[in-house]
Amino acid sequence: MGYERTVNSFHLDLLKEIGNIGAGHAATALSVLLDKQIDMKVPSVKIVSFDEMMEMAGGADNVVVSIFLRIEGDAPGSMFFILSLDQAEAFIQSMLRDDQFSFEDRNPSELGLSAMQELGNILSGSYLSSLADFTQLNLQPSVPSLTMDMAGAVISFGLIEISQVSDYAIVIDTAIKEVGAGSESVNGHFFLLPDPDSLHVIFQSLGVKG
Repeated sequence: MGYERTVNSFHLDLLKEIGNIGAGHAATALSVLLDKQIDMKVPSVKIVSFDEMMEMAGGADNVVVSIFLRIEGDAPGSMFFILSLDQAEAFIQSMLRDDQFSFEDRNPSELGLSAMQELGNILSGSYLSSLADFTQLNLQPSVPSLTMDMAGAVISFGLIEISQVSDYAIVIDTAIKEVGAGSESVNGHFFLLPDPDSLHVIFQSLGVKG
């Protein structure tokens, strides 16, 4: 049975609370890195089908910037953080204070790409640390990999394991905003794809029957 049939609103509220704590840690780290006050929130956590994942990323043919990593340890799985090109550029421009950065350049600056990779490190590390603290499980992120490609190709890469038992993933909406008048949020999607049995391990560790 796929976990979409066993996860209920209580489970999702629990994941949202864990996500918001992780977002708070990430906001603190980003504030230090950017030397700006950063606010991060998790507006919602929900279960989506793989087709809906594609739609949220703008469609299978839409080019996105993705940070992918494997979760290793007691509850293995995969995580994606996906941003549209515009949103990724806005983040990098803010981070580097460089309004000229663009992914449309034939050779985008290595500094800009490193900044995006660092965002992935901070977000994934903060979310996983929060989850590990709550569950007391050993959860370690692999080194995140940065990809710019069509959403269909990016997402399909992470579905090989889970697609054998389910057609669904957990999406943690993430809003990153510089505190101040007129500033706009950078909105991305964190897709959590636990390997078979991992979600059961997570909820069992939280004392929740899955």
